Amino acid sequence: MASKAAPSCRLVFCLLISAAVLRPGLGLYTVSSTYGDTIIMPCRLDVPQNLMFGKWKYEKPDGSPVFIAFRSSTKKSVQYDDVPEYKDRLSLSENYTLSISNARISDEKRFVCMLVTEDNVFEAPTIVKVFKQPSKPEIVSKAPFLETEQLKKLGDCISKDSYPEGNITWYRSGRVLQPLEGVVDIVIKKEMDPVTQLYTMTSSLEYKTTKADIQMPFTCSVTYYGPSGQKTVYSEQAVFDIYYPTEQVTIQVLPPRSAIKEGDNITLKCLGNGNPPPEEFFFYLPGQPEGIRSSNTYTLTDVRRNATGDYRCSLTDKKSMIASTSITVHYLDLSLNPSGEVTKQIGDALPVSCTISASRNATVVWMKDNTRLKSSPSFSSLQYQDAGNYVCETALQEVEGLKKRESLTLIVEGKPQIRMTKIIDPRGLSKTVICHVEGFPKPAIQWTITGSGSVINQAKESPYINGKYYSKIIISPEENVTLTCTAENQLERTVNSLNVSANENREKVNDQAKLIVGIVVGLLLAALVAGVVYWLYMKKSKTASKHVNKDLGNLEENKKLEENNHKTEA
Repeated sequence: MASKAAPSCRLVFCLLISAAVLRPGLGLYTVSSTYGDTIIMPCRLDVPQNLMFGKWKYEKPDGSPVFIAFRSSTKKSVQYDDVPEYKDRLSLSENYTLSISNARISDEKRFVCMLVTEDNVFEAPTIVKVFKQPSKPEIVSKAPFLETEQLKKLGDCISKDSYPEGNITWYRSGRVLQPLEGVVDIVIKKEMDPVTQLYTMTSSLEYKTTKADIQMPFTCSVTYYGPSGQKTVYSEQAVFDIYYPTEQVTIQVLPPRSAIKEGDNITLKCLGNGNPPPEEFFFYLPGQPEGIRSSNTYTLTDVRRNATGDYRCSLTDKKSMIASTSITVHYLDLSLNPSGEVTKQIGDALPVSCTISASRNATVVWMKDNTRLKSSPSFSSLQYQDAGNYVCETALQEVEGLKKRESLTLIVEGKPQIRMTKIIDPRGLSKTVICHVEGFPKPAIQWTITGSGSVINQAKESPYINGKYYSKIIISPEENVTLTCTAENQLERTVNSLNVSANENREKVNDQAKLIVGIVVGLLLAALVAGVVYWLYMKKSKTASKHVNKDLGNLEENKKLEENNHKTEA
């Protein structure tokens, strides 16, 4: 019995002293794991041939062991100790590798792998490190605005759920903000969740801003350690509204325009370059020492020329900060004398004047019946062609829309004036009698004939132009007649007559008959002379022909005689 009990005693003894016995040459081995992942710890011992079982434990802070897993080499069975924090989280493989799922911060301990034989216990310690990446840092509790020259809390940079705790850094436009008394004040606060043992880091920044911080981005970062080393995560940028006092006041005239004319509405707008801009101002009008309190605008309606002057505005709480502008209200007056409808008599004199009064030099244009005149009209002796519609128009070229015009409708009246002429037909068959009439309003013309005569056609009238026109008739009188032309308008009735002699026609006809007889007799004599000449010419031609034939016969006879002589000689 004793021989069997000895090995058991040795085994119990070995287990009791195993915490203090380490295999020579083995140092501390570290396994790094990420929070929530599975921790894998190899045993790191060579398995002896006479191994009885393997066992894992961890050490409490006071050094006492807590066994958590057991595996028999003979029975191939695995047992896990009743340790609540590792319930259902452990797995021990055949090569005695221990896995712990869902890694927690509390798993960061010193674990020991134990391989036990009948006469020895071998141990290999492993240090477990658990890391948790913090949440992306966020700037919270941000100030709605910052004021220059005041140390004010800008915000809190918060980073949650990290392990180990991270370090928070503040940046202005990418550059690290270092604490500086009265300018940059940074307070760090660290909190650990008692259940998860994860850290929440908070960094509060108080900052004294300047106008240079307008539109400048502020950020923060958290630097932490992970399984692969140190890493940094940055927050989103935050831009703050910077409040600063007004340093300058300006005044504007709205709407913007090159010139202001009478009748316009204008608005004065006063602006301060502070942030937020001032909302109330004093407006000072020309000649008024007391300011008018108003919002940043002041409107003047239907301005007149007396509104010309200097306008100013200032801050209500700092009247010395003032701005001014000069306003000129342009005006244009035109007076035409006479104007409207004017009726004058022909030959009258009519002085016309167009007087201009303006805020600057104005151009003047005269028009007559929509045609531009080269100069202003002047009438020393009115004629009918002077009648018409005259317009004097003026404008300021630099001021859009500032134009004035007045009109004069001139009527030139005159009693009818008559002049009669006659034109005799070259053939002597008729006479054209013309009655030239001048007057306004247009005179009506009436013809009357005394004596014997016939009117070849009705009277024909020319167009009425510049108070003048004529009427004509064509007659062929058989005896002396008198033609009377009567012209009448609202002013007067005028009559003129012209005698037309019938003898002029008869003498003309007789002269023409004599001329025709002379021409006929002349033509007959010419024909007779031509006939005699032709007869003499024909007679002479026949005589000459006979002589020619006789000469030709003699030639033929001589030729025949000569031919006979030649034959005899032969």
